[in-house]
Amino acid sequence: MLENSDLKNINSVLFVCMGNICRSPSAEAVFRHKANQAGLSITIDSAGTIGSHAREKPDHRAQKAGMARGYSFDKIKARKVVVKDFDVFDLILAMDNDNVKNLKKIAPEHLHYKIQLFLDYASNHEESEVPDPYYGGAKGFQFVLDLVEDASDGLLAKLQ
Repeated sequence: MLENSDLKNINSVLFVCMGNICRSPSAEAVFRHKANQAGLSITIDSAGTIGSHAREKPDHRAQKAGMARGYSFDKIKARKVVVKDFDVFDLILAMDNDNVKNLKKIAPEHLHYKIQLFLDYASNHEESEVPDPYYGGAKGFQFVLDLVEDASDGLLAKLQ
């Protein structure tokens, strides 16, 4: 796991959920917006641990919820995590523990320290995992945004 002092040297972040169509693209859109507002120059991307939605745009419900809060999903398309990502990205943030486990199956062991739960950076919510809103209603997508905004603010504070 990265220590706080190591976070000052982060130049790239990858957000990961299962299919890369709800949670991780929402995290990518929110964090990109907040990083740009803060004047932080950092590479930001998202991916999924499965590739069944590869090349698809984010779920329309995720986009609708995010755009209502001013976030852009332009140029975000689903893709599957690849081994190269563990070399390219300094920090890999999973939405839940299942994705942490799946990432550790893919990642070279010496790079496991880069993998963390995204909500470790949240301070206003007690949840440790971002729930998958895919099979729920609009409220689930709003709650995902609440969690992602909180964790994004916490991560930004550590990076600056």
